[in-house]
Amino acid sequence: MTFRLYPNDKTESILRYHRKLHKDLYNAAVNNRFTQYQKFNHKVDYFEQQNCLPAFKEVWTEYKQLPSHALQATLKRVDYAFERWFKSLGKRPRFKSIRHYSGWTYPDCAGFKVESEGESGYLNLSKIGRIQMRGKAKYWGKPTTCTILYRNGKWYASITVNVLDQVLKPLVLPVGAVGIDLGCKSALSITDGENHQQIDAPKFSQNAEHLIKKASKDKRRKRAPNRKKKIKASRRFKKAQLKVSKLNRKVANQRQDWVHQVAAEIISSNSFVATEKLEVKNMTAKAKRGKRKKQKAGLNKSILDVGFGMLRNTIKYKVEQIGGVFIEVPTRQVKPSQTCPKCGNQCKKTLDVRVHECSVCKYSQDRDIAAAEVMLYWAKGTLPGLGTSLADADLASSTSHTRSPSRKHEATGRKEASEISK
Repeated sequence: MTFRLYPNDKTESILRYHRKLHKDLYNAAVNNRFTQYQKFNHKVDYFEQQNCLPAFKEVWTEYKQLPSHALQATLKRVDYAFERWFKSLGKRPRFKSIRHYSGWTYPDCAGFKVESEGESGYLNLSKIGRIQMRGKAKYWGKPTTCTILYRNGKWYASITVNVLDQVLKPLVLPVGAVGIDLGCKSALSITDGENHQQIDAPKFSQNAEHLIKKASKDKRRKRAPNRKKKIKASRRFKKAQLKVSKLNRKVANQRQDWVHQVAAEIISSNSFVATEKLEVKNMTAKAKRGKRKKQKAGLNKSILDVGFGMLRNTIKYKVEQIGGVFIEVPTRQVKPSQTCPKCGNQCKKTLDVRVHECSVCKYSQDRDIAAAEVMLYWAKGTLPGLGTSLADADLASSTSHTRSPSRKHEATGRKEASEISK
């Protein structure tokens, strides 16, 4: 949960100084790893850098005023970046400028103290002081970690807490079961087999696009920074850049708020949710050279504006939070858009066909609603025809936070899901 911080001028200057020191430590740790390997063929790990911190403080005495656990967390961040690079999950770690270094972390309560019960209050930071904060948490418990963030000229504190399971899970689990299809025109097409609902895409980016384009045009007219020519950014450029950042942040906040509201409404009456497995990264990849490059760019913007990945992840964790079942239907095997939910007959349809009309059973329905019905029936095991065997499909269902269940457990989870949905 994130709280907005309101430091005074003196405290804010200390926060900026601590942020700069953590940034310099991050860059020094990255440089140390590369230098040791290139010159001496020595691989430096986290524990070696952690053990060097006392000697590092003796040389760079300004780091003595920073808590040791916070410095260790910064070194851990470096270690995590290298681990992702070694596993081909991320890019090669690079040196960070102060603009791209958002903040630092206190990994335990020794570095911070929260004076709040979940709604506003004060935050005491070691070696910094007492800062007023505003915000409201849905659940509250014992604070465990605190991350200080600086974004768009404002300071935030992201605090994690330990919450009892009895608080998270409701006394009575909702008995509803729904299938959800995601789209660009209708962001969500929801059905329980009898009742249908479609939620239109909010189009936050599209509505603010003219303002962002105007602010970006004004920014391009100002003197931009150029490192090669040793030209610094003008004050007007920084002001224009801040204006563009504020507009983009507003759009992101609107989308996030809308996603949480939609997910909360779905979970309020349903504990079983089935949706399609989507590879959003592949769906929004740039088009290759061709005539339809502009059309693909427009489609990518529409997908990102709805926030397919954010919607799926938010609904998933809210379902798991109440102890429900969330299932991702393997799209390539089941083919929800091409399958009839009543008879199971499959027939190819182009994207311009928005109404499902089965040539076998004569069932007619909106294309997105029909796809949602297919996913719901498949997850329950009541879809006619092929593609209803859970053990034979590569299902990415999730009833656990730690690891993916085996096929045997998937079948058991599906049986439990059928009981819940009845």
